[in-house]
Amino acid sequence: MTEISVQPYIPDEDYYNPAMITDFYEFTMANCLFLHGFKDTIMVFDMFFRKNPDDQGYTISCGQQKLLKFLKEYHFNEQDLIWLRTKGMSQEFCDYLRTYQWKGDVYMLREGTVCYPQVPMVRIECDMVGAILIETYLLQTMNFHSLIATKATKISGLNIHRSRNVMEFGTRRAQGASAGNDGAYAAVLGGCVGTANCLAEMKYGSDVNALGTIAHSFIEFYPTELDAFRAYAETYPEKVSLLLDTYNIFESGLPNLIKLDDEMIAKYPDDPNRRVKSARIDSGDLARGYKRLRKALDKAGKSYIKLVASNSLDEKKMANMELYEDAHFDSYGVGEKLITSATDPVFGGVYKLVAVKEADGTYTPKMKCSDTVSKAIIPGKLMAWRVFDEDGKGQCDIIAMDDEVIENGIAIEVVNLDPDAFESHRVLIPYHVERILVPHMINGEIALDLPTIAQKKDYIKEQLENRVWESELRPEFPHKHYVDLTLRVAKTREEMYRRLNGGKI
Repeated sequence: MTEISVQPYIPDEDYYNPAMITDFYEFTMANCLFLHGFKDTIMVFDMFFRKNPDDQGYTISCGQQKLLKFLKEYHFNEQDLIWLRTKGMSQEFCDYLRTYQWKGDVYMLREGTVCYPQVPMVRIECDMVGAILIETYLLQTMNFHSLIATKATKISGLNIHRSRNVMEFGTRRAQGASAGNDGAYAAVLGGCVGTANCLAEMKYGSDVNALGTIAHSFIEFYPTELDAFRAYAETYPEKVSLLLDTYNIFESGLPNLIKLDDEMIAKYPDDPNRRVKSARIDSGDLARGYKRLRKALDKAGKSYIKLVASNSLDEKKMANMELYEDAHFDSYGVGEKLITSATDPVFGGVYKLVAVKEADGTYTPKMKCSDTVSKAIIPGKLMAWRVFDEDGKGQCDIIAMDDEVIENGIAIEVVNLDPDAFESHRVLIPYHVERILVPHMINGEIALDLPTIAQKKDYIKEQLENRVWESELRPEFPHKHYVDLTLRVAKTREEMYRRLNGGKI
């Protein structure tokens, strides 16, 4: 038997190619299918999720632009191919990857779209290799961005229509540099006014505004707290923001703040912009601290000085301070509870094969059944529609086959996807209906004008204010958005489940 010689691979800690952010079984599957003649087979995969974060009533779909960039730049280097050969991939398969370019179709929700469980967020249609090998990167990107953007809408108050000035402060607590950068971007889309992360602004522009002033170490460095305050004010006279709790908020921080501001008034009497702008507290009873500080500053004639809070804050802590203690800080710095979505840190998006394109152009539905009915996927090449009521708010989503058309004013019978629904079948007459899965990439080319960060941020805000039922936004026991199937989709799912699993959905 002739021995096959494989070039050894030398590990390189500095090497990076996003195409290799892939679970190894994706390569083993693709290599096997390639060798069995399925190189040009077109597969359709759907990415969807089964549960909203924190059991809330909605999710924000996010990460689309980064995914498109990944697909446009998708390639394999010689270093990748050497490693794949050492892991048992065939030479023919590796030779094919050497010149491979991603040329598939991508239909997605627009970035920032409010979305719901079971409704496709992304639909991929591509040759076998391109469909299989992108799974991990796609899920990593869409899951994390959607998780943080959704969390940010709650922390920034967009969901309760009481927007807060929230600065994202979480980079140092993020799970790695990429999470810090991507999380800052997603947090700004979700309503944050800026981030502490410098690289995020350099990557995404001034809409992801880098913010920050001083830390305790700066104040500790100087002989006295007042010396530190004076030094900072001398350097940044129009941007004076102080930290009051390095030593003692009320015995030291507050008196020194008032003294510094009085000195600035004397030094710049005709320039009201050169004053102390804000003060932050990062410890203690924040609500009590706010009320004492606000009262003292107002009494001293300094009502223009704004108050900022930080220290392991999340949406519940801020709401409790505001609702129960009447402590309304002007701004908040939120770190680990936002960048990690600490109350529910895993977004469970999945990527499932739903159809295979045949030689005659038709699509054969594919289905993972599972003995757990809730995990039985919806088979077929699908399209998602949203039905709006007369007030312009989303009434329900309908999952249809891609070639089905739902029209305004035309009655349609649907099947409620919720197994606990009182009425499983109902007839709808849509007041207004829109396709919500839109083409983002066709044959590997971007197929729409990509919105700016500011436009995406406004889009999210506008939906939560005007396009979503209030009952879906409430923090406790939110209304469960209706998700329905057309009769054709429901029948296909039922028949396939019975045939493949032997049971009934």
